[in-house]
Amino acid sequence: MEYEYQPATQIVTTATEQNKVLRNTYMMLALTMIPTVIGAFAGMSINFSFMSQHPVISILVMFGAMMGLMFAVTALRNSVWGIVALLGFTFVAGVLLGPILQVALHLKNGAQLVGMAAGGTGIIFGSLATVATVTKKDFSFMGKFLFIGLILLIVASLANAFFHIPALSLTISSIAVLIFSAYILFDVSNIVRGGETNYVMATLGLYMNIYNLFINLLNLLMAFSGERD
Repeated sequence: MEYEYQPATQIVTTATEQNKVLRNTYMMLALTMIPTVIGAFAGMSINFSFMSQHPVISILVMFGAMMGLMFAVTALRNSVWGIVALLGFTFVAGVLLGPILQVALHLKNGAQLVGMAAGGTGIIFGSLATVATVTKKDFSFMGKFLFIGLILLIVASLANAFFHIPALSLTISSIAVLIFSAYILFDVSNIVRGGETNYVMATLGLYMNIYNLFINLLNLLMAFSGERD
């Protein structure tokens, strides 16, 4: 059996680079929250009534816009413009939080629910990111299952835009919480183990996990704890 010898200096250098990517990713992730919050405040002042009249078209337009911006971030990831594109993407993502925040804040305890969803998202992210970082366990085996689950989740969400079944909506949100929580483990593990070396792309992946986790937690909280007038 042949063993590949790695000098100690090479191992230390690799570990240092991985830690640098993780550190830069967390710093950039914190920075993305600023345009997201600004975008969310802007989104709450926009009239999204057309979305309730044309839900399927609205979902497709929003999905297309997000995918287009994600493509721009990916294409520019190796330059400073990648950071600009990422911050622009998170601003638009914040604006698109407008509809769900408008619904939530019309509830008597809406502000509390938004706070709980944000706090819950932070706790889940912090806990799972810590597990992936401290244990350094390889969660790459989850990749194929998570991707299939994500595709099925998107298809189910589009189908429910036609049928408007409350029970299906809650089921989708519950599954989404599990999938994006698992994606946090997968993505942080990928960074820690050197699978992702570009902090712009690493930030984009973790941001999308947090973003979708927050939305679906808020959906569940509104359904089970929302106090209507």
